[in-house]
Amino acid sequence: MSEDSVHDDETFMARRNEARERIDALTGAKGGDAEDRQAWFEEVYSHANGDAAAIPWADLAPKAALVEWLEKNPGEGRSALDIACGLGDNAEAIAAAGYKTTAFDLSTEAVEWAKRRFSETAVDYQAGDLFNLPEDWRGRFDLVHESYTVQALHGELREASITAIADLVAPGGKLVFLNRIRDEGTLADGPPWPVMPSEWRRFEEHGFVLHTESYFQIERPGRSIPHVLAVYRRPEVSG
Repeated sequence: MSEDSVHDDETFMARRNEARERIDALTGAKGGDAEDRQAWFEEVYSHANGDAAAIPWADLAPKAALVEWLEKNPGEGRSALDIACGLGDNAEAIAAAGYKTTAFDLSTEAVEWAKRRFSETAVDYQAGDLFNLPEDWRGRFDLVHESYTVQALHGELREASITAIADLVAPGGKLVFLNRIRDEGTLADGPPWPVMPSEWRRFEEHGFVLHTESYFQIERPGRSIPHVLAVYRRPEVSG
């Protein structure tokens, strides 16, 4: 299945639009503290009743830009972490590219759903909170993939997410950052709240070196959505 398939399915998208109106009215939909956002994500997955159309960000396929990057950067047994894995498509693509892959999501229902979809998976799926992950995950992963998490956060949580993500990458490892974007200094009425260049470049404050930065558009009916795929490298520890 391609990333665009669900968006070309009128019946699927009609169910998605109907679900979006319902979940946008839930507490935590427009931001809030960590507990509000966690409760919102859990409600989105639990109220979906197994219908992926009710999960606004679920394309039932890995991100095309990620797949293209993985084709040129196979894992060869290195470790990888997929942040906020949702229904598992990106994590499965990373594992298929040869990475020993761990994936986590704030929603326990999302994790169980991913396991059901990929019953023969090699991915280690776990429920977890980006801001309260196991201590031994710090600096552990050769590849960390972040897609659409930062744009889903607002305020203090968004600020803290950059540091939390940076802490997961091993010395010499890479961070693949894929999010919607907006021009610097412009406002966003989210969610999602597309990221500005100054936000994703904050990884440089944590010692990361920008390797590549690619801009592209994802076309949807009646709109074109700008994105960035920024790849950072964390230098080896000297001395």
